Amino acid sequence: MQKVTIQGLVRKKTEGKRISALTAYDFPTAAIVDEAGVDIILVGDSLGVVVQGLDNTLPVTMDEMLYHTRIVARAAKRAMVLGDMPFLSYQVSVGEAVRNAGRFLQVGAQGVKIEGGANVLPVIKELVNFDIPVMAHIGITPQSIHRHGGYKVQGRDEAAAQRLVDEAKMVEDSGAFSLVVEGVPVELARKITESVSIPTIGIGGGPHCDGQILVIHDLLGLFDRFVPKFVKRYANLKETSVDAIRQYIAEVESGEFPGAEQSYT
Repeated sequence: MQKVTIQGLVRKKTEGKRISALTAYDFPTAAIVDEAGVDIILVGDSLGVVVQGLDNTLPVTMDEMLYHTRIVARAAKRAMVLGDMPFLSYQVSVGEAVRNAGRFLQVGAQGVKIEGGANVLPVIKELVNFDIPVMAHIGITPQSIHRHGGYKVQGRDEAAAQRLVDEAKMVEDSGAFSLVVEGVPVELARKITESVSIPTIGIGGGPHCDGQILVIHDLLGLFDRFVPKFVKRYANLKETSVDAIRQYIAEVESGEFPGAEQSYT
């Protein structure tokens, strides 16, 4: 089983082949996602919302991200594993960013993801200078929700759209190997994708990006506090799980479980 590489992802873009990416936060989920054949597993700071029950990603710490990245990396045999740099892990100083990004590689990640465009160019350049692969992230950037006033589609007017195109080119020039494009109009995502030679990974960017990413809990129907427009549910494991647990409870209460097959003699 050949490990996914940066060169392989770039080749996919060149050949017009789509890239698949999903989040994962634990060993069994990562093992399932990897076995299914996904190209990229992102250990996203979205774990703060879908695993920890927080309202946003801002409280997630480096130690928490490293813990989850370590156990995901143990499971991933083929997929590229990327660690999502949490709030304040790269904003304080470039030196601090290098140190924290390097810690992700030490626990098994093959690279890191950083939110931001023009404001994080020095960080991207320095990380790449120290051989730390970087996936950039523009459009809706969840760590900037207070500045944006919530999770709002970005780039709707001409000036904002051009700014995002310019930022995409900037992060490419700074050395990023790929780019998440989140929550932008379809035609803008197409223009961004055509403007750069690195793969674009869409989430709420429409079908013209080079790849797509979803949060695994959204895809499997395990999270329903809110469901963004761009999410497609491929299963409803929450409903399946509740039904299974209710059956267990009923069998415990009736004495049906454990039966002879589950008992030692």
